[in-house]
Amino acid sequence: MFKAFWLVSAVVFAAATVVYGQQVPCFFIFGDSLSDNGNNNNLKSKAKVDYSPYGIDFPDGPTGRFTNGRTIPDIIGELSGFEDFIPPFAEASLDQAHNGINYASGGGGLREESGQHLGGRLSLRKQIQNHKMVITKAKVPTQKLEQCLYVINIGSNDYINNYFMSDLYNTKRRYTPKQYAYSLIIIYRSHLENLHLLGARKVAIFGLSQIGCTPKMMRSHSDGKSCSREVNEAVKLFNINLDELVMDFNKRVEGSKFTFVDLFSGGDPLAYSLLGFKVMDKGCCTITPEDELCVPDEPICANRTEYIFWDDLHSTEATNMVVAKSSFDGLLTKPYSISQLVNE
Repeated sequence: MFKAFWLVSAVVFAAATVVYGQQVPCFFIFGDSLSDNGNNNNLKSKAKVDYSPYGIDFPDGPTGRFTNGRTIPDIIGELSGFEDFIPPFAEASLDQAHNGINYASGGGGLREESGQHLGGRLSLRKQIQNHKMVITKAKVPTQKLEQCLYVINIGSNDYINNYFMSDLYNTKRRYTPKQYAYSLIIIYRSHLENLHLLGARKVAIFGLSQIGCTPKMMRSHSDGKSCSREVNEAVKLFNINLDELVMDFNKRVEGSKFTFVDLFSGGDPLAYSLLGFKVMDKGCCTITPEDELCVPDEPICANRTEYIFWDDLHSTEATNMVVAKSSFDGLLTKPYSISQLVNE
């Protein structure tokens, strides 16, 4: 019930959020399909959604966002006072590097091979390389970069499209869940250190949600109606380590504020039911068997605000709104809310 209170409170408190102008000079986004807003559109990849019904509730229609409307970073940007959505790296000009760029890529992970069966995608390493190239060419001042907001949400593909896909990847045979989580954190630490060298000082790092409760993983690793305990237990180990990594950075890196967003604890099904969500075990759009993305131009559910999931992996805009507002107001974060990051 306590977790449910978090999310109910988040909606109440966030509804009163008042923003007076842009709170930070720029906003940089790194991650996977939960944050991608068009970077995969021109890649040879199965992980792209530049077609209807994706974007049905977004002002510009299908843009490459893996949902029906806005993503979590879209909403965080709005709450931070940005008038326009942060553009994808694939379409951004150098001038836009002074205001922010979204580098996220569907299928991308911490490990280079994660999601490789999907085709083209950008790992976190490549995303940070792109960021370095852009801010260098655009000559964004270091002093400005240190005032910007950075959001990172990555790691799901290292489980869904790697560790728990044993027919294509051998990581589960090579690592116990504890060893695998630790190996991912080693990679994550290196990337955070590199990002810090490039000026990142205000960084919100999202832990992984209960991906064992996505329709895809319930179908492949459970009975199709209940969450996969095996998957969630493995993800929980990763989150514990990531939380510790964030706390370690705050101790070691002077003048920086890193915060951990606990999506796992905030994803309690009871909490969502109290918020009015009624459908938790299937996506809102038409999905063919053995697939996870929406079939183009096929029927979708009538009341999208009652569905947690848009397709078999990705959340609806309604879910994204709850997560973004909870994160911004600090109900899912520690030791800082995202609001504190952008206002200090």
